[in-house]
Amino acid sequence: MPVPRIAIVGRPNVGKSSLLNLLAKERLAIVDPTPGVTRDRLSAVVTLDPPNGEGPDKMVELTDTGGFGVYVAQGKRYDEVGKDLSTLTDDIEHQIAEGVSGADLILFAIDVQDGITPQDLEIAKMLREQKLGSREKNGKLIPVRVMATKVDGPSWETHAYELAGLGFGEPLMCSAKSKYMRRQMIDTLYDLVEHWTPNEHDPDESVSDLKLAIVGKRNGGKSTLVNALAGQERVIVSEIAGTTRDAIDVRINLPDGRTVTAIDTAGVRRKKSFQDQIEWYAYDRAQRAIGRADVILLMLDAEAEVSQVDEQIASLVVDSHKPVVIVVNKWDLAQGQRNKHGKIINAGDYETYIRKELLALSFAPIAFMAAKDGFNVKEVLDLAFELKDQASTRVGTGELNRLIHQIIDKHHPSAVGGKFGRVFFISQVKTNPPTIVMIVNRTEVFAGSYERYLMNRLREELPFGEVPIRLIFRSRKRAELAMLKAGKVRRDEVKDARLHTTDAETQGFAGDDIEAWLRDLPEDPEAYFDD
Repeated sequence: MPVPRIAIVGRPNVGKSSLLNLLAKERLAIVDPTPGVTRDRLSAVVTLDPPNGEGPDKMVELTDTGGFGVYVAQGKRYDEVGKDLSTLTDDIEHQIAEGVSGADLILFAIDVQDGITPQDLEIAKMLREQKLGSREKNGKLIPVRVMATKVDGPSWETHAYELAGLGFGEPLMCSAKSKYMRRQMIDTLYDLVEHWTPNEHDPDESVSDLKLAIVGKRNGGKSTLVNALAGQERVIVSEIAGTTRDAIDVRINLPDGRTVTAIDTAGVRRKKSFQDQIEWYAYDRAQRAIGRADVILLMLDAEAEVSQVDEQIASLVVDSHKPVVIVVNKWDLAQGQRNKHGKIINAGDYETYIRKELLALSFAPIAFMAAKDGFNVKEVLDLAFELKDQASTRVGTGELNRLIHQIIDKHHPSAVGGKFGRVFFISQVKTNPPTIVMIVNRTEVFAGSYERYLMNRLREELPFGEVPIRLIFRSRKRAELAMLKAGKVRRDEVKDARLHTTDAETQGFAGDDIEAWLRDLPEDPEAYFDD
């Protein structure tokens, strides 16, 4: 069975997103005083620890919904190009209703410092009459509890108890800002949710086989793709640019048993065009989504030229060292059309054009898709899984040493300052991305064009043809100093030892010792070599 689901509902600016962030212990949702910031359902699996540490932890899926009733700020009904933001009303209310209907517990958030407003009374009535999503599940009514927010201290507790008059029992209370009564709130939630004990047949809702970040500029079809993958209207799709604000995680169970967490991110545009702080927050969420993804889908609009914004996003992707699929969306609208020279557009021409414009992603595969119609969606998903497998592959040290020495024997790097380059030892120290450390005599000999030559040959010979590779060159002296610092060898051993290779097989202390040391490097291998 899935973990219990808790939906947070209420009018705008009562602290729903702050409550989600508090329970998740990280800033997942954008928090801003502007009404209508949250539009889609934002869900996260969080862990509730037991009261007094007695008993098992409980996992719950917490869902933040848009504020009901007001979707635009005063004076901001229209965006910068004249689009009426109030047209999103039906979509937002649909997402709220879906959150309520899928919940096992509903938290009705009310700002205790504002007191009960007419809007709160309207929401309470709709919850009782099931006009804001269905509360019936398995013949029972899903319970509703009032969550008194912004209870910043003892003086607000009396006001919080007044909310019991709404008829949903004794209110929970908490302050996300001061964390006042946080422990009591978690203890109450722990008792309210159904006891769930995982077994070998239950899926782990916090783990997916693939985390897929979908990034791109505005109106590129990111949300449409997420809905196509989910098989339902999970996120709002609108012609209004910038509809998605948060990075929305959508868990998808595929027919073959695999699971995917698709992360729908806000559309990016040039920073100088940002209208307010919310866009900066959204941009930050997109960057974080890239950081926690296994694979990235970079969405391009087939009807538009590759822009400065596309190049900016591609730069973020390159810096992340994550596998990426360049997805040309809306291909059904572009295929067969004529370009500005009157020539019919085909996939080969478009791929040549993309390779020219996005040189830094020359290794990334290109896929053509029509997300709205489902064309090529499954194939792109299969390709993403394949890229994750590539990035997770580890090549044996012996094989790697033999291969690189063969490459160097065919084309040796040019001498620098009369000194020739020599490789002492090579090892793949980590995966995701595949990271290879080469211990050499002079790092400058291998830099620049020869590094690019090595990288290209490694892509041809190793199972990393379509994913980023990190190639790190370090001198023997720095390696010896780093080993000393790590306590892996004694000073007299370093003084007497000679790191050298014969047929790529290391001898003496340079063999087992250095290989084991390289494999124990921390997350950032480069930092470990600092003198």
